[in-house]
Amino acid sequence: MSKILIRGAKVLGGEPQDVLIDGETIAATARQGEIDWSGAGIDAGDATVVEAEGQILLPGLVDLHTHLREPGREDSETVLTGTKAAAVGGFTAVHAMANTFPVADTAGVVEQVWRLGKESGYCDVQPIGAVTVGLEGKQLAELGAMHDSAAGVKVFSDDGKCVDDAVIMRRALEYVKAFDGVVAQHAQEPRLTEGAQMNEGIVSAELGLGGWPAVAEESIIARDVLLAAHVGSRVHICHLSTAGSVEIVRWAKSKGWNVTAEVTPHHLLLTDELVRSYNPVYKVNPPLRTEADVLALREALADGTIDCVATDHAPHPHEDKDCEWAAAAMGMVGLETALSVVQQTMVGTGLLDWAGVADRMSFRPAAIGRLDGHGRPVSAGEPANLTLVDPAYRGVVDPAGFASRSRNTPYEGRELPGRVTHTFLRGRATVVDGKLA
Repeated sequence: MSKILIRGAKVLGGEPQDVLIDGETIAATARQGEIDWSGAGIDAGDATVVEAEGQILLPGLVDLHTHLREPGREDSETVLTGTKAAAVGGFTAVHAMANTFPVADTAGVVEQVWRLGKESGYCDVQPIGAVTVGLEGKQLAELGAMHDSAAGVKVFSDDGKCVDDAVIMRRALEYVKAFDGVVAQHAQEPRLTEGAQMNEGIVSAELGLGGWPAVAEESIIARDVLLAAHVGSRVHICHLSTAGSVEIVRWAKSKGWNVTAEVTPHHLLLTDELVRSYNPVYKVNPPLRTEADVLALREALADGTIDCVATDHAPHPHEDKDCEWAAAAMGMVGLETALSVVQQTMVGTGLLDWAGVADRMSFRPAAIGRLDGHGRPVSAGEPANLTLVDPAYRGVVDPAGFASRSRNTPYEGRELPGRVTHTFLRGRATVVDGKLA
């Protein structure tokens, strides 16, 4: 591989630095005009120079919650198109959810997804294994075999469905403890959400749509943090969405229990008031909540109660969203807009600085997923998984230009700040000047 010199970037939002990439590794860093650790100034020499004045250099982003749909729903997304979208969004690694067809509940399926990720070359793909066979919640899947496979699965989830049986959940937590795995729970009590179409509240009452009450999420989280404490295992809460859920996680962490949680970009920005349009693009699970919930989620992400941002990138073909509300599929694409939404809701409001963004979108998700080589410092000797961001950019979201195969974004026509200009996966540029390399 050729050398690349990133000149004048603000590493994690700090002072401008030059960063030299040599092969797959960061070879040296130095403040502009100073010397690096080796005692010599960074000389561009024969390196390709990327002028990055005014831009922010972050470790490559890591997504704990991505739906790549392959195998089985390639009309929505493939591993190739999904990883292209990830690279455009600044991600160098994604965790692929198990609700494919067939379900990723065996070593064979997770290895297939892992190998497709290797072939794509746009970002690393770490498969997530199903907790139960067929996501049916009745029998544990091959957790040990998936962990021992070439894919080395460490995260298990029935996302899309809740592991609502307490005995099954306990057994899963006990099983994964043996190899430091984690169960990622889609917290939704199914009996409390039968026929639910949106958040239960004033708007659902006025529109006459079936409500998805906050307690359906909160009751499962409360049960599972208690189970995790009892077993002494790790539990991760997917797409936490209510102020009450925040308080339960905050309490669990105060007890020293091994509980982590994620929030999606859309739950940091959008509210259930948007459902008044009856536009199915706003239909998602868990549903968009109230303004009070949004503000509580932002504060919790800022103070560390919520550990990380995860996209819950959920692509759907046109026909599954271009229909009446009740018939529409739930979910939104999010890989290509995640960083911009976080910049608007967290950096623009002063709740996080860019070092905080690196922590919540790279360091912590990589640590939760036990993902080697990602979420590493931007310093000499580390893998060159990097994202370069122009924070001054402002642009209107146009899904026609997405790398994803699907277009179901809630941000179409909305102006968002920031743009990923370059993404590097182990020293190789996957995105250059905002376009796929």
